[in-house]
Amino acid sequence: MDKSRRLFLQMGSGAAASFALSNCGRSPSSVSGAQQALQAQSLPPTPACGSESATPSQTAGPFYTPNSPERSSLLEPGTTGTPIILTGQVLSSGCSPIANALLDFWHTDDQGNYDNAGFTLRGHQFTDDQGRYRLETIIPGIYPGRTRHFHVRVQAPDKRLLTTQLYFPGENLNDRDGLFQPELLMTINAEQPENQATFDFVL
Repeated sequence: MDKSRRLFLQMGSGAAASFALSNCGRSPSSVSGAQQALQAQSLPPTPACGSESATPSQTAGPFYTPNSPERSSLLEPGTTGTPIILTGQVLSSGCSPIANALLDFWHTDDQGNYDNAGFTLRGHQFTDDQGRYRLETIIPGIYPGRTRHFHVRVQAPDKRLLTTQLYFPGENLNDRDGLFQPELLMTINAEQPENQATFDFVL
């Protein structure tokens, strides 16, 4: 592990394989909400790089857990929910890709619950030499009082940490969530064989 990784986290590495997802246990309301998010049209673009377009920061909330496992898939045996793949880049304000940037993701299960005892639906990864990342997970459920969202911490090597949240377009609760920011909307394409979402972080 190189110097930059030691500065981010100290943990064992592990890779998680993709598993078939079971739909059992999901309530009709959670399925409906997830599908509404994926069917949104006329989606706004994710923030473009530029001197005044850095990705906004947001609170981490009460449920961040340090030392998550290193993995690009958060799917485990028994994971239920609507699968989604999130991809993008970590870029500088000058539009240069940032290699070896840390991304640490966490979110609720499809019923809106966080795992605060372990690392279910939690994990970190590092960007490749083109600043690219790829996360395989599920669409999170609704946590009471919030709209649907992903949590993420992003850090370029030896730079300041960005803590923020990513949101789903087309969610009815977006306008009623006091933390929601349209600049943090992902672009979602539900017409692919696997639901696809994209977001580029600008540091």
